[in-house]
Amino acid sequence: MKKIQHIILASQSPRRKQLLRQIGVMPECLPVDIDESINAGETPVAYCQRLALEKALAGWQCSHKNLPVLGSDTIVVLKNEILGKPKDKEDAFSMLEKLSNNQHQVMTAVAIKAKNCHKVIIQTSEVTFDKMDEQDIYDYIATKEPMDKAGSYGIQGAAAVWIKHISGSHSGIMGLPLYETAQLIKSCYE
Repeated sequence: MKKIQHIILASQSPRRKQLLRQIGVMPECLPVDIDESINAGETPVAYCQRLALEKALAGWQCSHKNLPVLGSDTIVVLKNEILGKPKDKEDAFSMLEKLSNNQHQVMTAVAIKAKNCHKVIIQTSEVTFDKMDEQDIYDYIATKEPMDKAGSYGIQGAAAVWIKHISGSHSGIMGLPLYETAQLIKSCYE
């Protein structure tokens, strides 16, 4: 990006804030609260895009409408099943056990809303996990790292030791695909 861009980030995610700063975007955080329930018959792609767009629109409604608002959502999908944030330790264990020795998708949708701009994109990466034994999973859960992350893991944390292969966007797996986000923001300023 040529110059520093200012936007409103409809999130309080420190990872997304850090990633935006990495590409010269200075976000003003405006957390929003939306219903994240999955609609009947909703595909993972449609669900992820809808949440990102709803976050951007909710942020736009709460803003002064002088800066673009960026909303984003990241989901983990295993065999068409959406693995959200774990409800408790048992849920985290179940998810990590499913991901062990398997390949899954991480989808991150990014939406932007401004006066004359309203767009949403999605980026999908493939992640292959190595085998995790039960003790590995219990030890990882004991760090509390999985408890606020889709699929019960963060690529930027201790779970990285089980990630055999990724195909796609490392930053997208973290929560914000930087190339796609930069293009989206640029398109709103043109």
